[in-house]
Order: sequence, then C-alpha cells, then structure tokens
Amino acid sequence: MNRQLTVRNCTAIAVAAAALAFLGTRSRAASQAETKSPVTAYASVLDQEPIPRTPQRLARGQYLVEGLVQCPACHSEYDFSKRPFEVSPGKKLGGFVFPNVELDLPKSNRVVAPNISPDLEFGAGTWKDADFVRALRQGIGHDGRTLYPLMPYFYFRNLSDEDLASVIVYERSVPPVHIKRPKTRLTEELKKTFQSSPPLAHVAEPDRSDRVKYGEYLVTAGHCDACHTATDDKGNPYPGMYLAGGAPLVGNWEGGKKIQTVNALNLTPDASGISYFSETTFIDVIRNGGFNARPLSNIMPWAFFRNLSDDDLKAIYAYLRTLKPVCHHVDNTEPPTYCKQCRTKHGLGATN
Repeated sequence: MNRQLTVRNCTAIAVAAAALAFLGTRSRAASQAETKSPVTAYASVLDQEPIPRTPQRLARGQYLVEGLVQCPACHSEYDFSKRPFEVSPGKKLGGFVFPNVELDLPKSNRVVAPNISPDLEFGAGTWKDADFVRALRQGIGHDGRTLYPLMPYFYFRNLSDEDLASVIVYERSVPPVHIKRPKTRLTEELKKTFQSSPPLAHVAEPDRSDRVKYGEYLVTAGHCDACHTATDDKGNPYPGMYLAGGAPLVGNWEGGKKIQTVNALNLTPDASGISYFSETTFIDVIRNGGFNARPLSNIMPWAFFRNLSDDDLKAIYAYLRTLKPVCHHVDNTEPPTYCKQCRTKHGLGATN
C-alpha cells in the first residue's frame, strides 16, 4: 500500500484509526529519514567549499586585507608620489610586475604578483577557495607551482582559520580587474631553492586577553620581520638581529623614476631603536607616517597599518617592548657606510 495514501486515509477510516495512525507515524518517519540531507561536521571553516560568506567575515576580511596583511601592497599598481601611497584607480588586487631592481634579480627572471581579483578571464574568478587556502598556508599556487617567497605565506600560515577565511571572503568580493598580467618567469636554478610549507590541520583564534601574545600574532601576520630583520644573500636571518633593522629596500618609493635605497629601522627597545617611543608616540607614527620632522618612507606600509584599531596597535607596541634590545644604529638621513652587523651599507652603519 502507498505510504502517503495510508497517511491520508487515517482520518477517514474510523475503525482502524489507532492502527493506521501508528503506521502513518512510522511511514512519515521513514520518509523523512530517506529525504533528509546528511549534516557534515567540519573541523575547520577552511574545509568548506565555498567558505560561507557572512557580513562578519566580510568586515573582518576588509580590516585585515586593508590593514594588517596588506595584500594590495603587492598585488596592485600604486602611486608612490602620494603620502600615504595610493592604489591606482581601478587596479586593486589586479596584479603587479615587480621591477627586477627591487628584487635584485637578473633580467632573465620576472616576478609577477598575479591578478587575484575575481575577474573570470584574467583574475582568480575561477579559482576555488581551497586554492587561496593552499597559497596562503603552503605557498602553492592554484596551478601547483611553489610560489616565489616574496609571497609571505610562511607568515600568513599563522593566521587563525577564521581570520584566513575572512581574508579570502573579502578578496573574492572586490570588483574584478580586467587586466592580463604576464606569468612569473624564473630560472630552474632559482626555482630549485623554493620550498613550500606543509599543510596545517587547524590554527586556533589568538587569545586577545594576553596583549603580548596577541601582539606577537599581529606582528607575525603583518610580516614585520620580512623587512625589519636583516638577512644574508640566501634569505637567512642573521642571528641576534630579529627586528633590529638594516635590510635594504630598493625602489621608487617617492614616485617618479628615481630609485632609492631605504634601510628598515631598528624596532627593538634599544636606545638605537625605539626605546624612546611611548605607546601614544608609536600610534601617532603609524597613523601619520612619521615622527616630528622625520617622515617614514613610503615603502613602510603605514598606509595600511594606520587602518588598524588602537587596541591592535597597542598590542603590537606591547609585544615590541618585550624584544631583546639590539644596539644597531640605522639612520636613513645619514650617508650610507658599511655595517658589520647586517653586512650592508646604511646610515650610521660604520658606528655599529
């Protein structure tokens, strides 16, 4: 007998009402069990494809991308003649071809930050969210290649699952940029030096109640170490120089065609660093791009960091105050001289 017919006749056949009601109940339960979709339990939001879009993730992602992790700083064309520097109109996340002089690479190589806007033809519009996860956590591109390490995936992999999900949700929401960029071209010898990172199962949310630990989380995700720690020619940091400055940054940081070399400053609480910065001074420097009459170079991404909340900037400051003080004088207003500590030339280098 048809189950649905049995249920419909329950009320019509008085003599069998009790029996049929019982059968009808069993019938409905069986039918629901057959049609009910299975519920999948995900260990992480990053396991979902696509990542669920929510207003909260969109807002958090915008805060991170336009502030802490500064994705447009590499993946967009910029006008460095402005203070703070500005994205060229209509080109946010539309990609950028790096001049070799900025990366100290031979002409046979070409490094391109790809168009990661949601453009279907020239951007990342056809990529899966999982492609973004793999690139940001492991340094593996959507095409399976290991990414050039200018892409700071070894820092971004420390973002919590929820923060990483938010970054992806926001980046996939920006207007598409219909610009075709060339592909990165590198010698086989250079590519052999790249190494992707292993996958991560789960990264928990940071403990915001511990200001120093949360500050460390922000400094790591913001990859301050990438510029403010001096490295050798193979990218290995010099021992005892964590965030002590000195790394040379080459480019047209004030706009135009003039190429400048700026050396990252010492962020440790030594007298040669920022020991004289109060919390208020630190926030003012980040917000306004300078200290008194000494402006920060435009290569310092204060254009993004100035968008961070006071609470987050205070946490960053709290963490920086716990660093081991390193006596390392760096002054970009002075003529460059050789520094034996960071093995490069910069202002006051010879005094170290």
